[in-house]
Amino acid sequence: MTVANLLADIDAAADAGTAAVLSGYFQVKPGGYGEGDLLIGVKLSTLRGIVKPYQRAELPLPDLEEALHSPVHEHRLAVLCLLADRADRALKPRTADPADLAAIFDLYLRNTEHVNNWDLVDCSAPQIVGGHLLDRPGDVLHTLIRSPLIWDRRIALVATHRFIRAGDSTDIYALAPQVLDDPEDLIHKAAGWMLREAGKRVSPDELLAWLDQYAVQMPRTMLRYAIEQFPPETRKHYLALRKVTAGEGRS
Repeated sequence: MTVANLLADIDAAADAGTAAVLSGYFQVKPGGYGEGDLLIGVKLSTLRGIVKPYQRAELPLPDLEEALHSPVHEHRLAVLCLLADRADRALKPRTADPADLAAIFDLYLRNTEHVNNWDLVDCSAPQIVGGHLLDRPGDVLHTLIRSPLIWDRRIALVATHRFIRAGDSTDIYALAPQVLDDPEDLIHKAAGWMLREAGKRVSPDELLAWLDQYAVQMPRTMLRYAIEQFPPETRKHYLALRKVTAGEGRS
């Protein structure tokens, strides 16, 4: 099995009708966040089936890195699925390989411009970035969150899902205030999603305390995502608080 075989298998599953639908979904139109991307029409469920036989093949990292530069969205997605699975296995006691995980992490960070849509980030950042940093300082996240590249900022936020699953919400509460004035809706959604996960998996009281401090400044999308798990009366409280304080309600 080779990376060339993998890409050929993906190309063989291409479908023009599906490509048209996916191109709209991932906003490849001019001015969209995915502008200029090329989709050939392979659904994620199909792609995962294609990728599965390659998961234990230990394909060479240089070949995978080269494929990550492909103009085809599904090629990059397949590579990232493989790298994420490999990073996950490198963390498990029976298959632990810190050196391989570090190499995948380094590869990923030097290629973030190719991890350039939300699905690419979301399938890979927790396993690769979050996994590598699980027992290390998260300074790189605070560098990424200040990047002008939207995908770097989303990587920083979504990577914290790995920490949250391990019961640590420290980083998301430190990162989220830095994107309160971010111009991108995809960043608001990612921050709100991770805040919601922190409240659900770690401590709802901790999230409520954070919201008491920041809800009035939060973009509406971020706030709505963050409070989804709470009862209606709690959601209403924070939405009303934001409206009145931000000047969106009564004068």
